[in-house]
Amino acid sequence: MGAAATNTSAGAQPGRLPAEVTSFVGRRHEAADVKRMLGTSRLVTLTGVGGVGKTRLALRVADDVRRAFPDGVWLVELAALGSPDLLVQSVAEALEIRDHSSRQAIDVLTEHLRDKQALLVLDNCEHMVDDCALLTDRLLREAPGLRVLATSRQPLGIACEQTLPVPTLALPDSAGRRLSAAALAQCDAVRLFVDRGGAILPGFAVTEANRDAVEQVCRRLDGIPLAIELAAVRLRALSVQQLLDRLDNQFRLLTTGSRAVLPRHQTLRALIAWSYDLCTDREQLLWARISVFAGSLDLQAAEAVCAGDGIADEEVLDLVTGLVDKSVLLREEPSSGVRYHMLETLRQFGREKLAESGEEAAQLRRHRDYYRRLAADARAELFGPGQVAWFSRLQLEHANLRLALEYSFAQPDEAPVGLSIATDLLYHWITSYYLAEGRRWLDEGLAVCTEPTEVRARALWTDSWLAIIQSDTDAASAMLDEARDLGTRLGLDSVLAYVALYSGMVAMYRGEIESAIRLYKDAVARHRATGDPVGLALSLIRLSLAHSFSGDSPGAIALGEESLKVCDAYGEGWHRAYTMMALGIEVWRQGDTERAAALEKESLAFNHSLDDPLGVGVNVEVLAWIAATEKQYRRAAGLLGVLQTIWQAIGAPLSGYGHLVHYHEECEAITRRAQSKSAFESAFSLGAGLSYEEALTYALEDRLPAAEPSDEAETPSPLTPRETEISQLVAQGLSNKEIAATLVIAQRTAEGHIEHILSKLGFNSRAQIAVWAAEQQRASVNGDG
Repeated sequence: MGAAATNTSAGAQPGRLPAEVTSFVGRRHEAADVKRMLGTSRLVTLTGVGGVGKTRLALRVADDVRRAFPDGVWLVELAALGSPDLLVQSVAEALEIRDHSSRQAIDVLTEHLRDKQALLVLDNCEHMVDDCALLTDRLLREAPGLRVLATSRQPLGIACEQTLPVPTLALPDSAGRRLSAAALAQCDAVRLFVDRGGAILPGFAVTEANRDAVEQVCRRLDGIPLAIELAAVRLRALSVQQLLDRLDNQFRLLTTGSRAVLPRHQTLRALIAWSYDLCTDREQLLWARISVFAGSLDLQAAEAVCAGDGIADEEVLDLVTGLVDKSVLLREEPSSGVRYHMLETLRQFGREKLAESGEEAAQLRRHRDYYRRLAADARAELFGPGQVAWFSRLQLEHANLRLALEYSFAQPDEAPVGLSIATDLLYHWITSYYLAEGRRWLDEGLAVCTEPTEVRARALWTDSWLAIIQSDTDAASAMLDEARDLGTRLGLDSVLAYVALYSGMVAMYRGEIESAIRLYKDAVARHRATGDPVGLALSLIRLSLAHSFSGDSPGAIALGEESLKVCDAYGEGWHRAYTMMALGIEVWRQGDTERAAALEKESLAFNHSLDDPLGVGVNVEVLAWIAATEKQYRRAAGLLGVLQTIWQAIGAPLSGYGHLVHYHEECEAITRRAQSKSAFESAFSLGAGLSYEEALTYALEDRLPAAEPSDEAETPSPLTPRETEISQLVAQGLSNKEIAATLVIAQRTAEGHIEHILSKLGFNSRAQIAVWAAEQQRASVNGDG
């Protein structure tokens, strides 16, 4: 099978940025500065103390300029990343790169970005600044259309970098005239305080009665956004004056430490400490314990990991609610349900408190044990109606699963547990962006856990499947040989069943059809005997494909129908979709193209809902073959173009299904012979240029979205050809100076053209030009269909 993941980039505008859950206040000048710097520099780093708003500013700018980057704006969150070894993999995951080859991750990443016009937002680089610098430098050298916006407490320190120290929010001039309440409310720091205060007390505003206290609170907090937000929560119980009084008292106590610490660090830490002190004892304890989580968590995880020794199970919900009310935990609600996360600054504070308490080691182990059970439960419940929900949940928990693996492999005595977790996560590795990472964990565990145990035997055949998907059949074969020996020595029938299955895949890949059929039959018999429906369905699918390939149509159909019965008995969908794919191939070979297309489209619809690109790729392959058989050569050429994009993104054509390649080659040869070279290349290019969603519409509905007739005549562009060219360069993020250099014209001439463009289009900003140009370019591409 293949990789599946939630593809937030599908559709017309690629990229992945989180939605803003609170209003964005101020930063107009800083945002303009960052946009200007991105126009002249390919790396811009926002620096500043934790809590000053670097991330919010970066995300707002990224959202504002996304139209200037046709290949997307992508956020890479690094705060929860513990090991620099996973940096490249994390960037690839954030970019939604699905590569099933055995190439180095950095080579895959650079090749993916080489011809892209994209913006990469690297958030929270400070704890691995050297590694981020090396990676960024290489990416910028090898991908000329890439720009990087980084946030860090210190610069990355590479040659092309421009840095912007993010200031605290603007405060009234202390030496200036006294502002009215209305004028004071327009200062950024005060606006933020009022906005967040209004969320606590609807109708809260700056008045003549409270204006001095409001101003002093914001001034006392140095205009630090996180500090202001934490303080505003206190308005639930305090007046502004009471808040100010307590800030003064608290800060006098908490800022008498080292004078080497910057005042802003003192201010923020003092406010976090005050927030901590205002929590109940049990809330403080929960804050410290939750700090072991990476990324986010749900209530079930909080109850399992944090209850006990001072916190009763039934108390956790009320304590979580209390921490949400105090803005220590932030509530979010993805499609799977409510989750919580903690800002990195607060999480670090909690970890310090946890370490001081002496509980850190025990809490990390409890966290690991919880995710060990979660991985085992997911594996046990994989084959059933909850399958898709489990896939989604594991993706949400990836940062925590990674932390559990890091904990296990950091301690030699715990390595077998880590290897067991990595093995149980097999379907997580192959149904997301994490296949290469999964193989890395399994390889690491197998290198350490050399004892001849059942855990090692299971890990060997699990790792072999990842290697097969990556077309690394020699490594897969070696692992399967050892797993077979272990299974025989230890009497593990389930291991021998999977060894037979994956050995059959290796044989099929190598063209050894009779051997593959024999091995698949052995796997079917063994999985029936052990009562494993997952292995049975997989073996039946592969045996059906092998019989089809060898010309045994009745056998192929019978095996496929048996696989459908197994899947339907358990309410399972993913293996069922692959069964329909296999049946579609055989029905097409028999000449029933209409039924074959129906089978492939039903399978494709499910694979698309799971965002499984390998499954989608095989479905589109068969639909292309069907089109060529039906002499729909333009459609076949268009689908071949779609396939070029899909297989390049995955990293290997027909990954794991190499024996089908000859059908692809025959389809392409027939399609090329049946039409002129220009006709083939036109249809092929059109298919290759479709967005993901457009390509699937084409495959499922036999139509190109871009080819829909228009009721209106095309409106001619108001711009001259030269102005149109310059508008496209503006959309690419080039400055006036860079545009002049690109077109070999004077900078003043370029500026004059831009003024004419603004006038003709009725715009007042370059950002509006960028949006307009991107839309015109897209309309032009669609119009070619």
